[in-house]
Amino acid sequence: MTRPVDMPAQERTWAVSEAVRLLSALDARWRHVRGVVAQAEFVAPTLPADERAWLVAAAYLHDIGYAAELVRTGSHAIDGALWLRARGRERLARLVAHHSGARFEAAVRGLTAWMAAFEREESATADALTYCDLTTSPNGQRVTVEDRFADIEQRYGDGHVVLVAMSQAATSLLEAVRRTELRLAGAGVVALR
Repeated sequence: MTRPVDMPAQERTWAVSEAVRLLSALDARWRHVRGVVAQAEFVAPTLPADERAWLVAAAYLHDIGYAAELVRTGSHAIDGALWLRARGRERLARLVAHHSGARFEAAVRGLTAWMAAFEREESATADALTYCDLTTSPNGQRVTVEDRFADIEQRYGDGHVVLVAMSQAATSLLEAVRRTELRLAGAGVVALR
């Protein structure tokens, strides 16, 4: 994979505008997205300067696939990524497609071929997006990753596709969280525990 280029300033503005347009009517989802954005702004200083805007834009757009008009496959990560790709936002599409271990849910849902269309980025930015999502409650509050997992288990229950996928993804997700916590510690920032 080639090194990503700096994000033009108008891209962040576009990401915010589209997130507001497509998600603000979904009250709880919008609260979660705004919480993830707050986490992204907290974590961003641990990333190289040219990566910070990518993280914040991806935070705004990570759940865009929940917008009713974008639903195509039933996977919000894939649906959001498809929409972003159609608008020429390839890097954002890849980050959104693979946030928070979405490849595991795609496999459980039988959508592996759809997911394979998006290259998975292994970077501090991708790790940070997962960290921000997994340390933000559905209502936008900052939580520990353990509390977030417990909430998912309680909301979905045994056998639900989301819980099955999260169980399969747990090791990978916790590794991304720990790498981000190490970056935070290296920058002198204390992660929530």
